[in-house]
Amino acid sequence: MHDIRLIRDDPDGFDAGLARRGIAPVAKSILALDEERRSLSTQLQEAQSRRNEASKAIGKAMGQGDKETAEALKAEVSQLKQSMSDIEERERDSGKALKDALIVLPNMLDPSVPDGESEDDNVYLREWGEKPSFDFDAKEHADIAPALGMDFETGAKISGARFTFLRGDMARLHRALGQYMIDTNTREHGFTECNPPLLINEEAGYGTGQLPKFAEDLFRTTDDRLLISTSEMVLGNSFREQLFAESDFPMRLTALTPCFRSEAGAAGRDTRGFIRQHQFEKVEMICASLPQDAAAEHERITAVAEGLLQNLGLHYRVMALCSGDMGATMMKTYDIEVWLPGQSAYREISSCSDGGTYQPRRMNARYRPEGSKKSEYFHLLNGSGLAVGRTLVAVIENYQQADGSVIVPEVLAPYMGGVTKLEPIS
Repeated sequence: MHDIRLIRDDPDGFDAGLARRGIAPVAKSILALDEERRSLSTQLQEAQSRRNEASKAIGKAMGQGDKETAEALKAEVSQLKQSMSDIEERERDSGKALKDALIVLPNMLDPSVPDGESEDDNVYLREWGEKPSFDFDAKEHADIAPALGMDFETGAKISGARFTFLRGDMARLHRALGQYMIDTNTREHGFTECNPPLLINEEAGYGTGQLPKFAEDLFRTTDDRLLISTSEMVLGNSFREQLFAESDFPMRLTALTPCFRSEAGAAGRDTRGFIRQHQFEKVEMICASLPQDAAAEHERITAVAEGLLQNLGLHYRVMALCSGDMGATMMKTYDIEVWLPGQSAYREISSCSDGGTYQPRRMNARYRPEGSKKSEYFHLLNGSGLAVGRTLVAVIENYQQADGSVIVPEVLAPYMGGVTKLEPIS
């Protein structure tokens, strides 16, 4: 959501900022809606003031025995009431039109975001570790994992495409990864663990920006609730309609939850394997930060996600997303891409973003700076720490052995009950 005052102050700058995302100029039309709404508001105030004056004058006229004047004033008050009702309705419609025009617009980009049209224009920042070498032809996880308990056929039989049934040590390894991530976030990095609802109302969907743009990617229940596509939707909305003190910051939340996506825009992509599922688990990090600390907080959550991969011994690289590949609600994003030797490709495993004040404005979440009477919006940041299913894929492909087994990374030993290797099920 954007501050209408900033658009009034610098309409050309606003259009120039959105042009980096390929958005045609909109400031003129938005300011026309704003002017209509403000004009109607002024008319309503003037009518209210005149009605109050006329109502007082009725009593005075009656007291003086001037019935003719009193009746004329009564007629005027009646007419003003009708007029005010019409103006109120027009003002509501005008306000809704303005909100509808603003709510579909993406966030402004941070000046440091590189220009570009697609993921091909993302900028390499750094990498960690080395690609593993094998004395055999590395396989994709979809070829290795079925013998280890990743049952694609049963998942599809029960639920359809893009669902998977995990069994035995494969299911345990998946659980171990999630527990390792959430424990690391809470024990080592000061995040507060949360267990939030998996269903939200539409207002919450608008609050974090999944609505209206990504409505087709969300599963909806028969009572018009939405299954979360990421726990960002619930963790972020936990701040909604609240006023915080400056001393409350930073606030860092994390959760391990199932997530649900219809993948409406991903037809034909990653149909094989465990990469792009309708149901998956993810550990999310949400940080509420003072504006002046947000850049450092962005680097911090990125480092947390990187540390998880380093402990797992997985080679990755970090990319700065360009303007054409940025999520609509974010102002700056780093993607962490893990190396998958079976695919001989890097795949996104975490996105860490600073959303600025975009989501807090939509949720009316504010803070009051120390010594100030005026409230302001804080920054809301988020990051995957990590996507559990994709991390499982990375472990399978990077730790595969010639005999079809998969070595369990040492950092997961406390969660695996002595299991150090996944062996093919006979």
